Amino acid sequence: MDRKWWTLIAVCVGTFMLLLDITVVNVALPDIQKSLNCSFADLQWVVDAYSLTLAAFLLTAGVVGDMFGRRRLFAIGLAIFTLSSLACGISNSSLVLNLSRGVQGIGGAIMFATSLALIAQAFAGRERGTAFGIYGAVVGGAVAVGPLIGGAITSGIGWRWIFFVNLPFGILAILVTLWKIDEARDESGRSVDWIGFISFSASLFLLIFALVQGNDKGWGSTYIVSFLVGSAVLMAVFLLAEWKGKDPMLDLHLFKRPAMVGVSLVSLTLSGSIFAMFLYLTLYIQDVLGYAPFPAGLRFLPLTMLAFVVAPVAGKLTVKIHSRYLLGAGLLMVSIGCALMTQVNATSGWTVLLPGFIVAGIGIGTTNPVLASATVSVVPAERSGMASGSSSTFRQVGIATGIAGLGAIFQSQVTSDTTAHLSQTAAGREVLAHGSHQLSGAIAGGAVNQVANAIPVPAVRDALLTAYRTSFSGAFDHLMWIAAAVALIGSIGAVILTREKDFVPSWGPGAGGHGGDGASGSEWNADAPLPAPSH
Repeated sequence: MDRKWWTLIAVCVGTFMLLLDITVVNVALPDIQKSLNCSFADLQWVVDAYSLTLAAFLLTAGVVGDMFGRRRLFAIGLAIFTLSSLACGISNSSLVLNLSRGVQGIGGAIMFATSLALIAQAFAGRERGTAFGIYGAVVGGAVAVGPLIGGAITSGIGWRWIFFVNLPFGILAILVTLWKIDEARDESGRSVDWIGFISFSASLFLLIFALVQGNDKGWGSTYIVSFLVGSAVLMAVFLLAEWKGKDPMLDLHLFKRPAMVGVSLVSLTLSGSIFAMFLYLTLYIQDVLGYAPFPAGLRFLPLTMLAFVVAPVAGKLTVKIHSRYLLGAGLLMVSIGCALMTQVNATSGWTVLLPGFIVAGIGIGTTNPVLASATVSVVPAERSGMASGSSSTFRQVGIATGIAGLGAIFQSQVTSDTTAHLSQTAAGREVLAHGSHQLSGAIAGGAVNQVANAIPVPAVRDALLTAYRTSFSGAFDHLMWIAAAVALIGSIGAVILTREKDFVPSWGPGAGGHGGDGASGSEWNADAPLPAPSH
């Protein structure tokens, strides 16, 4: 078999493992919460600790891959991810789990930052469209089977095995990477941008921490305000360092081309809308509707299977339809899908989500492979690692800030609305008489069902559950409207910004690693006009 196909296999195996872990974890969150006695904030960190380090290390990993070899770094990322998966599986507290998830994010960052560049360096022309179509199908497949596998593993042998299952996948991918993938690097002698790395990582951490802790500490408190101000100052330091630095980990000149801004906006809004809502969809299906992990995973299939089926078709369409229209259409469908999921109420069944699942699934399947292809097509070959890292960074920033920001709104609204509903009935007032502070703690800790089960009087128990489900449904609908608006902004931005003239001609082994015009990528001028794209 040609080595380029081995490259695709290794990248797809690693990516499948990486994304499978994300979707598997979503379904297992309620069981993790019960097993480790997690609060709602702890539960957010199970996802955000991973997304935070993933976003923080992506840009640096992309540059390091360009400098020292993408194959070598991809193998290192696989090893870190595999070992940290073992650590996650043996965790005995939420703190240990979240720290292990953070390390897992470092390995994932290295893999994400180099995966698209490895494919792009191995394939050219129409074969690249086919390769990205397969890659998109793998992305969709991981999303498709993740909830089902996660539900089956969690229900059958326990949530810890959702991490242990990564071990054989990781070992296989490492062996293929070391034996079958050709090495490639940028020989320009760049150095690691430590100022940019530290300032960006610290800024993002302070922002996420403030969003997660804002409700508990008070949004106007010195504690939270200082974190938000510190985040803004550090982000300003990062932008200044990238603009003035000799070897920035993110070359801001790339963003002089609107298409680079466009694909970054798509990455941010796709993740900040439907993917950030996966946590709340899982909580609704399992905690409110009462489904066990495996039946809950089954109910995600209309969304995930459509994303899987549509992805390869969308990948092949990139040679006929320009990316701006496919990206715009995909995010528009995600927006419509989110809007269709705003009909939830206290008495709804899971089928109320079905129309939104179908439309959003088609939108995700359309967007993912096109975004992967466009990301490395708007920059020269030797900047592919940086572009891939940048796009993946925007994805993870979207997930992390989306979950944290939506979580702040969700927790505040559910707590206040539950209290308001309880105060309207005699049985509800009896619940409040036992302590509204304890109720707030139960809501924040996701323990309302446990508190209700401990109430001996049926009328009082039902009053609490009804008030909570009504409040949860109202807050859920509110979050879905926000997600719909975020996706719509991305759709409009994709059509306006992802201009055809900004795309670099196809490059690959056959093109000597340069653009089709024969110009060396190291001499690329962001302000100079480019030939029309080959597709």
